[in-house]
Amino acid sequence: MESRVLTGTATISGIPRLRARPVTETTTCSFPATRLIGPVSDGGNLLSWRQLRPSLLLDASFPVSPITPAKREILRPCFAAASNDSAGEAKAVGFFDKYPALVTGFFFFMWYFLNVIFNILNKKIYNYFPYPYFVSVVHLLVGVVYCLVSWAVGLPKRAPIDSNLLKLLIPVAVCHALGHVTSNVSFAAVAVSFTHTVKALEPFFNAAASQFILGQPIPWTLWLSLAPVVIGVSMASLTELSFNWTGFISAMISNISFTYRSIYSKKAMASSLSITILLYAQNASLSDDSFLLLQTDMDSTNVYAYISIIALFVCIPPAIILEGPQLLKHGFDSAIQKVGLTKFISDLFWVGMFYHLYNQLATNTLERVAPLTHAVGNVLKRVFVIGFSIIIFGNKITTQTGIGTCIAIAGVAIYSLIKARMEEEKRQMKTT
Repeated sequence: MESRVLTGTATISGIPRLRARPVTETTTCSFPATRLIGPVSDGGNLLSWRQLRPSLLLDASFPVSPITPAKREILRPCFAAASNDSAGEAKAVGFFDKYPALVTGFFFFMWYFLNVIFNILNKKIYNYFPYPYFVSVVHLLVGVVYCLVSWAVGLPKRAPIDSNLLKLLIPVAVCHALGHVTSNVSFAAVAVSFTHTVKALEPFFNAAASQFILGQPIPWTLWLSLAPVVIGVSMASLTELSFNWTGFISAMISNISFTYRSIYSKKAMASSLSITILLYAQNASLSDDSFLLLQTDMDSTNVYAYISIIALFVCIPPAIILEGPQLLKHGFDSAIQKVGLTKFISDLFWVGMFYHLYNQLATNTLERVAPLTHAVGNVLKRVFVIGFSIIIFGNKITTQTGIGTCIAIAGVAIYSLIKARMEEEKRQMKTT
């Protein structure tokens, strides 16, 4: 691919001198085709922990509606990206471009590693500091500070947010906050392995919400695949040695909250960014407002950062009301006496950092692979967390609990495979 800029002073043999048009005239610009790293159908591409800007998804000779001089400044990054890409074709392919499977494997490894470390450290904190509402706030607070520092240094560049997008993200963030807090209440009350076993029911709630709330019919094969999940969780709950109703109900509320978070996320994405990006990928003509929306660079990293900020403000009031007096009376003093001030602060910082990074890595990994691969990876992640938590904490489980947990995880795996294949078939039907 070759990209040149012709000005009023440039002349090419056989071609008459080209004169620059006045800026005041209405023009139509065409975007040169650009080379993408990896298949677009796999959910996007990552570059330096960021999703590539939607403007790079443009195809050749893509029509854009007339642009005024005020908006012309916004188009410059698009041309710059295309020129850089054209110039880079003559260079050697970089390591990350040459070995994409190795990079994806690294993403999976870090996702698993950070998730396991988070769960282990989180439970260790609850063993000497049983205040899940406050710890939940710390998780989000550390993540928000991380996002603010990242924005300050431009990695990634902060995307502006308007009132319309804020309205779409608030319901998602509220459900995210509620699910996060109730998950931590369950972690503090029962064994980590049992909480994750109960949370394996989340696909069941997702299917029920799709069927009865969104009105999307669920095939009988999906419902049958969920039967082992329900049976397995029931078997594990009946003989779980650490069972209590606080932990069980909190985990169930977490499932419901994350289900509604998925519903609101789908509505938000359908109303804003994803439809606009899809229109671009299909060479559809967009209005100027849609183009400006794409140029805000609202990738997954920025979206998750804004959700974390909103969720933090949602979690602070209940933490103050429910645990504030106890923390001031003896909570902080007791924890400091047990482990010391330095370790106490260090544990809270690192557990918050691991929480934010593993969630971000989960999103980044989803953007690199097909839904089927991510579904399998998500099931294996839960197996790793359950297994390592049993080994690290030495949790004693009954034979029935172990069998029930295996049945539930197997059911989730079957459901995830069927669901991912159905989504892949739908996508292929739309493209043909």
